[in-house]
Amino acid sequence: MRDLLQLAVTLAAAAAAEIRAVRAGGFAVAAKADETPVTVADMRAEALIVAGLRAAAPEIPVIAEEEVAAGRVTAPSPLFWLVDPLDGTREFAAGRDEFTVNIGLIRDGAPVLGAVASPALEELHYGLVGQGAWRRRGEDEQPISARKAPPAGLSVMASRHYADAPELAACLAGYRVAALCNIGSALKFLRLAEGVADFYPRLGRTMEWDTAAPQAVLEAAGGVVLTRDDAPLRYGKPGWENPDFFAWGLR
Repeated sequence: MRDLLQLAVTLAAAAAAEIRAVRAGGFAVAAKADETPVTVADMRAEALIVAGLRAAAPEIPVIAEEEVAAGRVTAPSPLFWLVDPLDGTREFAAGRDEFTVNIGLIRDGAPVLGAVASPALEELHYGLVGQGAWRRRGEDEQPISARKAPPAGLSVMASRHYADAPELAACLAGYRVAALCNIGSALKFLRLAEGVADFYPRLGRTMEWDTAAPQAVLEAAGGVVLTRDDAPLRYGKPGWENPDFFAWGLR
């Protein structure tokens, strides 16, 4: 597992560099069949990642967002990769910094390791469930851990694009909330993993490649991701679509 984690970290960092290069040179935005945006950065990052994973570990299937969108769906096995080469394409296209590269490994339906690069922030978070999580900024590398919510109330992370959803307000009405921050992409999971926020309720559509890697990082840091019925969020579901879920720091 440690060798596979290092592979994911190396490829996430390389994909982040590719995305920064595309951003610096300018790019166009197209729409996929489901009307979600896609750019050359998504395509180049995914090509780099899947080629690296398949070359280094050909026995492990790779499920990657843009391949699935193009109709190439690889059958999973008990151990498989989930790849989102650019999580937060809308933020990337809008010139914001809230986008990530997500590479997660699933074993028997559960995330076991993940690497999440944040190209614009030049950060990389990674973790191995049961062994710890870390954040890298340049040459500085530090262990990270989730926190127990303070008595003053929860610091909540929520999606930028669902900020005004009545479902979110109704959900949060049942909790003591000290602060609410709306941002895009997997960064919400990472802030919980770092111990600077406590709760991320997701009451809208996500896909498994959106969440596998950051869930692994959060759970490696001591957090948990649960469905509405308090079951662990699991992987390999039909259509790769997630139900609503709640991500927590220490509970």
